[in-house]
Amino acid sequence: MGKIFQPVTKIQLTNVSTVRLRKGGKRFEIACYKNKVSEWKSGIEKDIDEVLQIHQIFSNVSKGQAARTEDLQKCFGTTDANQIITEILKKGEQQVSDKERANSLENAYKDIANIVAEKCVNPQTKKPYTVTIIEKAMAELHFSVKPNQSAKKQALDVIKQIQTGKKLPIERVQMRLRIGIPPLKDAKQIREKITKLIITVEEENWSSSTGCEIICLIDPGQFRLISKQLEEDCRGKEELSVLSLCNLDEDDNTFV
Repeated sequence: MGKIFQPVTKIQLTNVSTVRLRKGGKRFEIACYKNKVSEWKSGIEKDIDEVLQIHQIFSNVSKGQAARTEDLQKCFGTTDANQIITEILKKGEQQVSDKERANSLENAYKDIANIVAEKCVNPQTKKPYTVTIIEKAMAELHFSVKPNQSAKKQALDVIKQIQTGKKLPIERVQMRLRIGIPPLKDAKQIREKITKLIITVEEENWSSSTGCEIICLIDPGQFRLISKQLEEDCRGKEELSVLSLCNLDEDDNTFV
């Protein structure tokens, strides 16, 4: 006797990531591909069909329970699937397992430690710390990762906390700048304002025709303040350029 094939009534979803939105006291879910949700939210992926595993709205994805039409109409004011799915993607929360959440926090912790190690040095030796030493300092601070903040912002917070704790001597890698102040009447006053934001003046030259040129070292965190001050006082005639990072030869423009 030949085999009797039963019709398939349940769709098997693999590598599924659920995006959930609660609205009007009801729960609505859509089944997506894990790596596509963030791409869609950031604008990298524009085709919603590439994000969805199945073009359907559920009340519970894991149980395969479809949302009721009357609930969609009551809560969204429409039964248009595309419109509802788009709203769920925009406003909903991507569900992750406890294991995935733990892995994500662990990776973020390591990313923050790496950034701190790359951007800071021991002020006594002018040499960078290892990532292991930074992670140990973070553990002593009982530092917890904030999932909704960027690693760079949290790295800045870690540096401040380590400096405040004074258990580990640490400072930001210094930035070498070339500053040009035009020959204005108040050039000396402008120079005084700027030097208050500078760690060390390495060279300084004055000329009646070109004004003042300063080669100096600053904390990268002061870069924007210096730029803003020069722009206000010199009315667009200033010169400002980054010559180097003094201990680590890399561009620090994204971390000021």
